Amino acid sequence: MSTHAVSDGRIDPARVGVAIVQMKPAKGRYAENLRAGGEAFEQLRSGRTDLIVFPEAAFTGYFLEGAVYDLALSAPRFAGDLAATWRGTRGDAEVDIVAGFYENDGGTYYNSAMYLHVGRDAEHIVHLHRKLFLPTYGVFDEERFLSRGRKVGAFQTRFGKMSILICEDAWHAIVPTIAAVKGARILLVPSASPGRGIEGEGELASITRWRQTLVSAAVEHGVFVVYAGLTGFEGGKGMTGNSCAIDPRGNVLVQAPASEACIVRVDLDLREIDLARAGLPLLGDLEAVLPDLLLDEELPLPRGVRDVYDR
Repeated sequence: MSTHAVSDGRIDPARVGVAIVQMKPAKGRYAENLRAGGEAFEQLRSGRTDLIVFPEAAFTGYFLEGAVYDLALSAPRFAGDLAATWRGTRGDAEVDIVAGFYENDGGTYYNSAMYLHVGRDAEHIVHLHRKLFLPTYGVFDEERFLSRGRKVGAFQTRFGKMSILICEDAWHAIVPTIAAVKGARILLVPSASPGRGIEGEGELASITRWRQTLVSAAVEHGVFVVYAGLTGFEGGKGMTGNSCAIDPRGNVLVQAPASEACIVRVDLDLREIDLARAGLPLLGDLEAVLPDLLLDEELPLPRGVRDVYDR
């Protein structure tokens, strides 16, 4: 894996050293892909690495269909495997890891992503997000095999509140909005996005649309967005990679190429969030207006939800 970086080399408690591992997994070969993850960990020995982000389905491949039932893991098992792989290369170094995986929760299957803290003596699952929107159109067939999640959470980390949105979750503007209203300051987006269409400059239309979507979410809510994209080919479908980090003003800080398995690194200065929100206080305006929007009687809310607002 090649490594691309943006960093000024300073160690600052208000900064987060992020590494995005753009994986090209061997389809269905979990142990082999774990070893590839370990090789990525080994490459991150130099420099500050606080948070490592892997794509959606990074250790199995995405297009599994019925094989998902054989490869899905319980969250504790996956957490243990990730932590053991980290310790096997990095010993007792402390790190946070985000990774997408297919989850088996007692016979119910999800497309999930985990935020895992690996400490010196133990690991801890900080948050588990289950994908809300399961595409079943075009080349996608997720809802045939998986159950969907029911909420997006903003969870506390040692770097402040974050939220995880898996792939299509981020395309529905209301989802990053809910995450930001709940207090998230960094949005983490593991993704497996096949390339589609061609834009005027020769760029894939899906890459252009992703960049527009992520930049819009960052600017509107004054948040950092970290996007980890799967790369490689599965069954003739090419994944678009293009992992990136975007600052709260919408600047693309670093971006990986489309087809290369690589690591991109970036330092996030968390102070930029408050500065961006002070200059463009859209999130504060939203928080003030949101109660009125939710009380709109024309909204198609379920009866139970409407009853709560009508009390």
